[in-house]
Amino acid sequence: MMKSGSTSYLKQNFYFQLAFWSALFLFGAARSYDDYNGGIFKQLIIYNLCHWIFQILGANFIYYILILHFFDRKKYLHFSIYLIISLYIISVINRIFIVYIAEPFFTNESKDSLINIFTDLKYLLFHYTFPIISGAFIFISIMFIIRYKDEKENNIRLEKEKAELELKSLKSQLNPHFLFNTLNNIYSLSLSNSDKTSTSISQLSDILDYILYKGQKKWVSVSDELTVVDHYIALESLRYSDQRLKIIKDIQGNSSHPIPPLLYLTLVENAFKHGAGKSSEQTEIKIKFEANEKFSVFTIENTFNNPLECNKNGIGLQNIKKQLEHHYQDHFTFTISKENNIFNAKIITPSQYD
Repeated sequence: MMKSGSTSYLKQNFYFQLAFWSALFLFGAARSYDDYNGGIFKQLIIYNLCHWIFQILGANFIYYILILHFFDRKKYLHFSIYLIISLYIISVINRIFIVYIAEPFFTNESKDSLINIFTDLKYLLFHYTFPIISGAFIFISIMFIIRYKDEKENNIRLEKEKAELELKSLKSQLNPHFLFNTLNNIYSLSLSNSDKTSTSISQLSDILDYILYKGQKKWVSVSDELTVVDHYIALESLRYSDQRLKIIKDIQGNSSHPIPPLLYLTLVENAFKHGAGKSSEQTEIKIKFEANEKFSVFTIENTFNNPLECNKNGIGLQNIKKQLEHHYQDHFTFTISKENNIFNAKIITPSQYD
């Protein structure tokens, strides 16, 4: 995967540079054509071509060596020194290339000496360094724009991947005490040859299957979620007598609406954990669902005895809020209240949203 990504980047960079430098050369040639013609124009094309080659080399050296290795690492002094030295060296090589390699093909003028080439700083600056700097400046500016765009897109992608990983983590959470207690209860049922043994095993299997498979989907139907909630309640009820636990359910409206998986189940788990699980007295849990064409409303209430055990900022409730924000942004309502030893949680979501 890394090799493929690197090859793709190199191809994109090659095509970009081919297009950019070709356009820059043609622009210079067109401008020269307006001012000159005949033999002078041909000489200018050769000169432009020679300068063009070293513009490409200079711009790439400045960006990929000096900027990436010094400027980006905030070694500004080193960058400035190496930039001046490299511009001087590239300008000298460019002039030597033109004087000793290019000009002999179309002129018989005497060649400048190497000493003159190295020491005539003013001529180097205006005729060689400035063209290199101008081409490099445009090239580097575009590269910074491209890099900024890529970094922004990469940050967005990383944030999205982070959110997806967090969401998968939230979806995979199921209180291990529930599994431990349920297995113990099923084991006890098996010892007494209870008829509930096979039913309980099937219900636990359905819950695990739901979490492992449907729990990883973006949406599930309310009816599927409520079915798993029923299984969860049935398994938790094995731990309590009728005197310890009272469940009241009221389901109304269309239960085919989509919701994020494990949304309601987490609230039900929370009600058992902080209600019946923390009290030796009777705990009452009321579950109500109603839906219309616009909204789905899920409400759950549980009684509690210890106010310290009922925390509005609990991890489970925060996970629910994160899941709602991930799927609905701000198009949802999630309210929590405590009054007269009754904890109430309510979720209102759009009936259709994606």
